[in-house]
Order: sequence, then structure tokens, then C-alpha cells
Amino acid sequence: MLQIEWADVIATIQSIRGELIAIAVFLALALIVTVAVNRRTVRDEAARKLTHSTAWVAVGVAALVSVSMMLTGPLNTMVTMATAAKHELTEATITKTNKLAVDIEREGITLLRNDDGTLPLAADSHKVNVFGWASTNPIYGGTGSGSMNDQYDTVSILQGLADAGITTNKELSRFYTKYRADRPVSNSTTQDLTLPEPPAATYGDKLIADAKAFSDTAVVVLGRSGGEGFDLPDDMGDIGTIRQSGAGKAAILEPDDPDDAADGAATVYRNNSADYDDFEDGQGYLDLSRTERDMIDLVTRNFDHVVLVYNGANTMNLGFVDDYPQITSVLWAPPAGQAGFTALGEVLTGATNPSGRTADTFLRDFSKAPWGNNFGQFQYDNMDGFAVKSNHHGQSITMTPSFVDYVEGIYVGYKYYETADDEGAIDYDAVVQYPFGYGLSYTTFNQKMGDVTYSGGRITFDVTVTNTGGTAGKDTVEVYYNPPYVNGGIEKASANLIDIAKTKTLEPGESTTVSFSVKDEDMASYDADGAKAYVLDKGDYTISINADSHTVIDSRTVNVPETITYSGDSRRSSDAEAATNRFDDIKPTFTTLSRANHFANLDEATAAPTDFSMPDKYKDGFVNASNYENENSDSDEMPVTKAKNGVSLYQLYGKDYDDPQWDKLLDQLSFDDMNQLIAFAGYGTAAIDSIGKVRQTDVDGPSTLNNNFTGVGSIGLPSGVSVANTFSKELAREFGETIGDMAREMNVTGWYAPAMNIHRTPYAGRNFEYFSEDGVLSGVMAAQEVAGARAKGVYPFIKHFALNDQEANRVSMLCTWADEQTMREIYFKPFEMAVKDGGATAVMTSFNYLGNGYSAADTHLTRDVLRGEWGFRGMVETDYFGTFGYQVGDQLIRSGTDAMLATIDGLNTITDHSATSLKAMRTAAHNILYTDVNSWLYADGEPDDPTPVWLIAMIAADVVLGAALAGLEILAVRRFVRRRRAAAAMVTVESAVR
Repeated sequence: MLQIEWADVIATIQSIRGELIAIAVFLALALIVTVAVNRRTVRDEAARKLTHSTAWVAVGVAALVSVSMMLTGPLNTMVTMATAAKHELTEATITKTNKLAVDIEREGITLLRNDDGTLPLAADSHKVNVFGWASTNPIYGGTGSGSMNDQYDTVSILQGLADAGITTNKELSRFYTKYRADRPVSNSTTQDLTLPEPPAATYGDKLIADAKAFSDTAVVVLGRSGGEGFDLPDDMGDIGTIRQSGAGKAAILEPDDPDDAADGAATVYRNNSADYDDFEDGQGYLDLSRTERDMIDLVTRNFDHVVLVYNGANTMNLGFVDDYPQITSVLWAPPAGQAGFTALGEVLTGATNPSGRTADTFLRDFSKAPWGNNFGQFQYDNMDGFAVKSNHHGQSITMTPSFVDYVEGIYVGYKYYETADDEGAIDYDAVVQYPFGYGLSYTTFNQKMGDVTYSGGRITFDVTVTNTGGTAGKDTVEVYYNPPYVNGGIEKASANLIDIAKTKTLEPGESTTVSFSVKDEDMASYDADGAKAYVLDKGDYTISINADSHTVIDSRTVNVPETITYSGDSRRSSDAEAATNRFDDIKPTFTTLSRANHFANLDEATAAPTDFSMPDKYKDGFVNASNYENENSDSDEMPVTKAKNGVSLYQLYGKDYDDPQWDKLLDQLSFDDMNQLIAFAGYGTAAIDSIGKVRQTDVDGPSTLNNNFTGVGSIGLPSGVSVANTFSKELAREFGETIGDMAREMNVTGWYAPAMNIHRTPYAGRNFEYFSEDGVLSGVMAAQEVAGARAKGVYPFIKHFALNDQEANRVSMLCTWADEQTMREIYFKPFEMAVKDGGATAVMTSFNYLGNGYSAADTHLTRDVLRGEWGFRGMVETDYFGTFGYQVGDQLIRSGTDAMLATIDGLNTITDHSATSLKAMRTAAHNILYTDVNSWLYADGEPDDPTPVWLIAMIAADVVLGAALAGLEILAVRRFVRRRRAAAAMVTVESAVR
């Protein structure tokens, strides 16, 4: 959700300073005139009073004009959005959306362990004790833009169990709510990581005895939350000194280095006991806390059948479950949205057979991960000259450029663990607990791969799936490829997901056949050092169907007889232009992890950084607002503006981007028209009378729609992780369609989602919003959501483009460094698929820098790759336009970004009136309008354009107040005349008397 920042308040005041100054000047002049008149014209009472009255009427006129100018000028966008009509969801849509939420969670819940058939619960065992404070306050979504809307009912875990016919121990639940009734809240200034959990000693013998008498089955719920603006600490001790002063009292974790608090935020943790710390040095937030372990010790001592439910989007270290033979079943239940927890009860009872698969790898030891030393806060020590002073909730902060190195290269998530296992570089079972793509069922399946045909650049085959167990259920088919690798050659992982399919519900003994057709070009690797293109090496490619990334069910070999290099005219079939090196100017100087010689450089490549200085060659090219200057071309011709061609925007609905009629329409725009479209595109785009464009609304929320100005929100669907865990293209498509349906009822045309950054590490705070550690799975889900929303006439803004994979320092000039192969194969991949397969027409860029340049100002990213190679047509918008010191509207429109996510005047406003600037503005306006017109709003012709309520009220007020001021002045003049006549008459009488 949008949160008010002091910097924004200050910026708003600055945007209307001219009008405020005008009011102040007239006020001061009126006071001066009043005092002067009192001193110099004491005897002329009529003139004195007329002067008084006129002076203050002038102040009133100045105030009236100034306020009107504020409202129709700098404040126009905010006031219009804040006073917009509220469009609510219908009951039918609410019901339909809640059903979808349950459907997604039914297939998103993942069964990780099920020894001794503990689950599903026996029919006569539907009474359970639910332990763990999180059972009374589960994770529904995330914080920030991922927040749920409180205008709709929320199904809790306990309610979900009750709806499924499970009776829970209410005495135990009351014990937790009495300990703490609400979940700690994180906001833009404070990250409250507190894990409220009553110490084991506080349970008491009676509570445990009553629980044992109530049921012999225990369910333990653990939760971990994440959110926008914060990452989760991977070492609680490294954050700072814990000051503990008793049970339940605040322990402030302060950064050792003030620069680490670049975003002006504090991290808060409240221990659950005065006798011990919940976390020791070296423990991360995703490890089990001391209080949680004590509680699990207590439960396992008293119950032989324990089900562990992990509720969170960030993969937790669940290695501890192996220490407890009593924990016979483990479920992963990611954030379920507002209604999804109904599914958890169904899974426990067996009414739903779980079919979820892990969208991420679960590790036993996060410290062994290749990203372990290169994630978090790393400040440059030679960039103070580019520091930016800002204001964050009243606190003055200084932001200095920082960095993060993607040293692991393409070996992200399972791609590293599977390849390292094949190379003998790790003890797989000691490192990985649950592989990527892993998930159990209450039944068993057999998958059989048919013959493979390789012809015309396509690999085709069928997979027959049979339910060989005694319970109906769904199964997932995961297709991987293992390419030929030459030691020291192009980096390649030995396991690469390339496609997925989810079966329908299969009854016991029933079979179904799933067909696959895979392009061979999708198995090509990007060679950034040699061919500077995608290359499909000759040799044998293993095509397999897997139970997970580690377990092959069946496989076939496909031989590529000759190496194919996709360059020049011989580009990949999906590319509009051949991909080639675009980022050599920001090639990393660090060593990137290589598979060569069995990952021989592992220790060197993955070590923590020791050099904190930006290399001079990159420092010299670093740009932010402090040193940016416009460059104009004398050869640019001034485009036509303010033409009277009679073209209305609705006439361009469905027309090609290059249709000649676009030029006629764009000729009608003025500089101010284009500036309104470009500079004030936050949460919607402006109305433009000259082309009949109405104001359109864009709203935030990865799994919901939240109108920050009217307060209207939609039903919150399950998290991106929940969707990814389903491995279901159909559910992802339905997710997008449902978002589209809700958007139309809310009079919304644009959706700031889906988000598809990569789970580079489980400690990234915004993982709940993103899909997976895998680019292909993320791309499949994103493309389906985009296609679904677009089918309803809503344009999703795919975000955050690109490499915005952590929250630490993300707004404070975070320089992200990765080699080009890594960018393209891992981090660009979901965006590429969302554009090519989903048809995306709107993109939101990221806050971070790519190398030494702001992502939204990187022409290689926004023009060469996005528009040139992928053929994207549409609007590119910034992330939130703040006082960060590097977002400059003039620079951005020249660099391929079209719209500023801003609502107030600032650096977002275009100031350059040169031909070069107007050409860039025209292109940006074209891109914005192309996206806008191809929405549902224009599908039936020219939409209605009602005058904003506030404008009607302002005009009425201006008329009434203007008339009142005019009346006061007329009255003052009449009184002056009467006084003068009376004074003259008095003089005449006095003369006659004399």
C-alpha cells in the first residue's frame, strides 16, 4: 500500500510554493497597506475604510486564484484520484474470487513429509491440538504493496480447519491470543521481526494434560513473514547488539554501520524471555528460534503424532524435523490470501489430495549456498560525492551508492545444487533437504515417457500419467534438459526446467496423456565471451521427466548434429532481432562461479567482497541527478504539436502500433499534454482533452488490487509463491482473468503486477510477491497471469525490470553486477516470457542500478533488449518516483522509459523544450497511449468522461466566492460614496452655519 513519506509531503509543498508565495505576498501587502493607511489617512475615514476593504478583497481574490491554480495544476492528479468515484466489487465476483483463492491454495500447499500415513487424518481423529502462536495469526500475504484489504472477511487457519470439520482445542488457542492478540506489523520505518511464542515453561501442566485428553494428535504451526522494503537477516547477531531488558520487551537491532541504515529504517525484535535470546549469533531469521524449539520439544514429548505446518513464502530451514521422529508429516502452506486457508483443513482431512511442488529448494544449511557471502548491505567507500540527502518520515538520511555482486552467475537455486552434485562438488543430501519441484501425494503415480521426435527445431513427445494408488489426485509433469558441457566452455547447468504440465484429477487406475512440444532454441546457452549470441551446441541433450529437479523418472536423448549460433538474420524464432551483447560496458570485475574443473573456483568466486571501491572506469560513468545533463542533437526536427486533425484516441483501439493514424493523433498533442501523460503517471494516466482521452486508473498489489486513493480494494488472492507451487498454468491463467474481472468492476485498467524477480536467496524480503528461484517457472506463471488479465482488457505492469532481487538498499543507488549470460538466462527470462508468451504491454522498471547506471535509464535494457530483441510494444514506467536523487524525467524519456510513477511536481516534470526532448516526449506519449487505448475502457468506442467532482465543486466555489468578493467590493465602494457624500454635506452645513 502507498504510505505517506515526509519527503513526499515536502515535495508536495514545494510543488505549490509559487501559489503559496503569492498568497503570502498579497497577505503581507494587505497588512502593510492597512498599517500605512491607518497612519497617513486617519482623517479621511471613507478612504481608509475603502482601502482596508479593497486590500483584503484582493487577498481573497489572490487566495481564490492561487488555490484554483494549485488544484488544476500541481495537485490535479492527487485530488482527482482521491475524489474519484468508488467502484465496489459485486457479490458474485467476491464469491468467485474466494473460490479461486481456495483452489490455488489447494494445489499450492505442498506435502514435504508423510511418514506412517499420519495424513490424512483418520475419520475418527478430527480433533486436534494446534500448537504455535502463528496458528492464531497466520501469514496471509506480505507487507507494503502485498497487504490484504481489511474490507473483506479473512479465513484464518483455525477457521479453515473448522470449515473442514476439524475440532480444535480452543483452550490452547486462547492461551496464544492471550499471550499476544495481534501480529507484529512492519512499515516503512520499522521492520518488526518479532516471533511471539510463549516460552515452554508458561504452558503449565494442566494445559498440556488437557490437550492430551482432548486429542492424541498435534499440529504445530510456524510462520515467517516478509515484506516490501526489508530483507530478512541471515545472521541475527550481525545486525547489531541486542539490548534485552526482560520478557516481551523490545530488543532494538541497530546496524553496526550507520550507512547500513540507508533507508532510514530500524529493525525490531522482541525476545520471548528475559532468560535467553531467541537467536544466537550465526542464526538467521529463517532458522528455528530457541522458544520455538522449546515448544516443539514440549509437544514431541507429549504427542507421538505431530504434523508440522510451515506458513511462509520464504523457504525456512526445516532441517530440525529430522531431529524429531514424532514429526511424521510436514506441510508447506504459503500465504493463502483472504480465503485460501480453507484448503489447509481439506488437506489435513483428505478432502483435498495435496499436489503442490516446491518452487524453491529447501536447504539444510544456508551458509553453504553460493550467494551466502554476497547478499545484503555493501557500501562503496569511494562514492560519497554522489551521496543524496533525503527525508524519510521526518528523519534526515543520507543515501550513498552501494553494491551487490551476483557471483554465482547462472548457478542459482537448484541449477547449482544439481550441477554441483553431478560434478562431485557437494554432498547433496547434506546440503539439500527438499529439492526444487518436490512434493508428495496421498496416492502414487506412474509417469511414462513416449518416443521423442526431433524435427523442424522442435522436440515432441507424450507422457502418460497413471494414478496407481487408491486415492484420486493430480500429478505434475516436470520436463528438464541436460545439455552437453565442455569443461571450460559456456557455463551450463546439468538440470534445467523447460516445461511443466498439471494433470486433471485422476481417479485410482485412471490415466491421461500430456503432450509436449519444446523448441530446441530454448535449450541454447548465451555465450557472452565468444559468439556474443545464443548458441545451441552440437551433441547429446538429455530430455527427462522428473519427480523433482533431483529425481529422474524417465529420459530420452536428443542429438543436435551441428552447433547453431543465433546471430544476425539467423536469430531465434521468438526474437524480433537477434540477441547480442548489450552490457559489455558494465561487465563485472569480480570472478564469477564456473563449473570448470568441478567448480574449482568455488571458494574464490563465492567469498565475501574485500574491495569496496567502485572501479574508476565505472565511477567515471556513474550518473545520478547531481551530474546528469541533457544532450541535444542539432539535426532533430521539432515535431508537430497542437494540430487540429480531429482524431480521437478511441479510434486507435486495436490498431497496429505503426498505423499511420497514430501520427495524426500525436500531432494534436501539446507540450503540456505530453508532460501530463509522462510526468504524472502514478497510479493512472491523465485525461487529455485534445484527443478525447479520459483519466485511467492503475492500482497496486501483487495478489490483490488496492486503490490507495479511494481506499477500495479487491479480494486478496494467495501469494506468488502459492501460485508457483501449483505448477498449474491453468490456475495462473485464471488468476490473471480474475484480477481482470475485479479490475473492471473497480474501473481500473492497469495492474502493477505480476512481479517476477528471482528468489536468489530465501532471505529476500519480497519473495512472497515473486514466484520462484527458477526463471522458467517464474516466466510460465507470469505469462499466464499476463495473458489472463489482458484477455479481460487489463494491462499488467510486469515488474521489477530487472535484477531487483533484494530489498536492502534497493532505493538508494544499489549497483547490481552480473555477467550478461546470467542476466539473460536467469533474471531476464521471466520478463522475456511475459512479453513473448503473455503479450505484456506495460513494464515497471526497478529502483536498482544495472552496474553503474539506473535501470530505467539504461537504453540497452529498455530499448535494445525489451523493444528491439523481444519486440515489446507499449509503456515502460518507473517504480515509485521519490526523492532518491537519481530519477530525472528528462533523462528517462531519452533512455526508453515513458512514464513516471509520480503524482506531484519534481524531477519527474519534463523541463527541456528542445526538438530532441519533444521527439522523446512524442515517443513516450505514443507508448503510453498505445497501452491505454488497448484496454477494456475503449473496447466499445469513446468512453464517457465525466467532469471530476472536485472540479465541479471548485468551479461552484469560485463562482460563489468570486461573487461574494465582488459584492463586498461593490458594497465597500457604495459605502465609500455614501461617506464621501455625507462628509461633503457636513462641510456644506458647517459652511452655512459659519
